[in-house]
Amino acid sequence: MILTTTNSIEGFRIVEYKGIITGTSFEMKTKFSFKTEKNKNITTDVIDEAKEHAFQELQTNASNLNANAVVGISVDMEIVNGSHFYVSVTGTAVSVATDK
Repeated sequence: MILTTTNSIEGFRIVEYKGIITGTSFEMKTKFSFKTEKNKNITTDVIDEAKEHAFQELQTNASNLNANAVVGISVDMEIVNGSHFYVSVTGTAVSVATDK
């Protein structure tokens, strides 16, 4: 599946717009370290995990609409109290064909 933040895909033609879809994820940081670098690494891992879950859900939702691409993707991330991470990924599910 093609995922892009742009509204078009070079070399492909959008043949059908399926609808706006979203993938969300909520992760909580359960570990903490007083060492700044280690704490930064823990936080980065939690954010990456939240983004991955949100993108997986986005792709599943696109597949459920028989789409083969998602265009115009935007990512929104909220951090609450430095330990709760909410990620929302939104885009438009489309069917694309090659321009050839």
